[in-house]
Amino acid sequence: EEGGGCLSQETRRKFLAIQGSHVRCPECRESVPVPPTGVAAFKSNFFVNGLLDLVKARAARCLDCADDLCQACADGHRCTRQTHSHRVVDLVGYRAGWYDEEARERQAAQCPQHPGESLRFLCQPCSQLLCRECRLDPHLDHPCLPLAEAVRARRPGLEELLAGVDSNLAELEATRLEEKEALARLREQAARVGTQVEEAAEGVLRALLAQKQEVLGQLRAHVEAAEEAARERLGELESREQVAREAAAFARRVLSLGREAEILSLEGAIAQRLQQLQRCPWMPGSAPCLLPRLELHPGLLDQKCHLLRLSFEEQQPRKASGKDGARSQGGDEPQPQSRDGAPTPKQDGAQTPQEDGAQTLKAERAETPQEDGAKTPKEGRAQTPQEDGGAQSPRGGRSNKKRKFKGRLKSISREPSPAPGPNLEGSGLLPRPVFFCSFPTRMPGDKRSPRITGLCPFGSREILVADEQNRALKRFSLNGDYKGAVPVPEGCSPCSVAALQDAVAFSAGARLYLIRPNGEVQWRRALSLCQASHAVAAMPSGDRVAVSVSGHVEVYNMEGSLATRFIPGGKASRGLRALVFLTTSPQGNFVGSDWQQNSLVVCDGLG
Repeated sequence: EEGGGCLSQETRRKFLAIQGSHVRCPECRESVPVPPTGVAAFKSNFFVNGLLDLVKARAARCLDCADDLCQACADGHRCTRQTHSHRVVDLVGYRAGWYDEEARERQAAQCPQHPGESLRFLCQPCSQLLCRECRLDPHLDHPCLPLAEAVRARRPGLEELLAGVDSNLAELEATRLEEKEALARLREQAARVGTQVEEAAEGVLRALLAQKQEVLGQLRAHVEAAEEAARERLGELESREQVAREAAAFARRVLSLGREAEILSLEGAIAQRLQQLQRCPWMPGSAPCLLPRLELHPGLLDQKCHLLRLSFEEQQPRKASGKDGARSQGGDEPQPQSRDGAPTPKQDGAQTPQEDGAQTLKAERAETPQEDGAKTPKEGRAQTPQEDGGAQSPRGGRSNKKRKFKGRLKSISREPSPAPGPNLEGSGLLPRPVFFCSFPTRMPGDKRSPRITGLCPFGSREILVADEQNRALKRFSLNGDYKGAVPVPEGCSPCSVAALQDAVAFSAGARLYLIRPNGEVQWRRALSLCQASHAVAAMPSGDRVAVSVSGHVEVYNMEGSLATRFIPGGKASRGLRALVFLTTSPQGNFVGSDWQQNSLVVCDGLG
């Protein structure tokens, strides 16, 4: 509570005009109420006053004493006998560096035993610096040299040592550059080998997937041919069975209901017919049923079988005169491990996984989904129960229990999620983006954390993002720069959005809106309430908009009239689909994400 005492009366009045009835203590920084009599009632803070005096009083500096002086001390500093020859300069000029050279000359090394005497000689036996008094008293009989001569005598040795250090520095720098070059070559070669591994894996996977399609096609053709033959045999057996049943029934009715004369008159015809039926083979020889089996390459069962392998070779030291040769050597020598990573010649390593051993690798990789339990739905259904039942029962049962528990509150018609397929991330089979950019979507004016529910291209250089949580349609450049927003009607929370010709269509709740870029509403249409959100997509022509409603797709023109309506997959799929995302291809086809069937739907304009 001693704050304020170090300030003048005028400063105190100014401080009170700003702070009001409280002041902040300069030491503890706490707010203290001002006494009724004013700031003058505070006690003086001598510590702060002393600091202010020290800061404000320094006006000069003595180059010989190396001390700062106030103006009064600077005026009288050269009036004494001991300090008469001292050099006093202004503090501003000293801080600006005007007197650095003079201060260095005046602050020469002083003798520790004789104050005021500078060091002038070097005693050679003692290797000690001496002043004039030391030279005449204890070191009188020792050979001594002036400092200038001593420096001239010892400079060559120091320069020789310095030259050796310089040569060592040059060698160290050359070694450092070689290490950096070796590291750069290592990184370059590692990137090259990584690319080659990806290309080899992509080629193997492409060949494997092609063989998978071929094998599945053969399997489907075999099953279809067997089903066709079985249908023909079943039809023939059903017709024969019907004839025999009718003949037997007629004979029983004649025997049970007929008169004696009728029985005797029909005996010959009935006996002949029954004999014919008995002589006819009831069961024609059943066609042999060929059960499909999958044969895998035995190498897949061997844990020591490595399709890709790395070999490491020691780098040859590079010299400055052979940079070109070393560069070519760094790019050519690691080629033996380029494709499959094995220490084989370049051509064999490049062609082994794609040409010579393509079929072998296809058969070997075909077992991987079985071992990992990660088959695709179609592959799992295509396999026979004898082969797949035992292999997938442990994981499949556990995952089915989890899916059943998670799906208790969902629709009964939704199928359980299939077992996850092989992870193709980074294998090259997934499409690579032509352009990639990541940027935040939260803007300073947002009151809530963004929830992005839709996005679409807006023009040729912008992206339109639907933020349902903040009820906004945000515009971003391809680099992620915020370009503003498209105004939406009050109270609307955009869910899905699509850009048309000079218009923007979006769904909000159970309504479909078409607005201008300036926010003017062109029309709105009510949609079915049985779906929480409606996916919106623009047609390639840009003059129509499609929206998913209760398992079917409705297409509206720019005037808001219903142009067409269809069910993806036809009427047989009525009520079995729930499209949560929808888009169109340049050919005019529709692509939708079916949440209910866990599938991706691709259909034309007729469904």
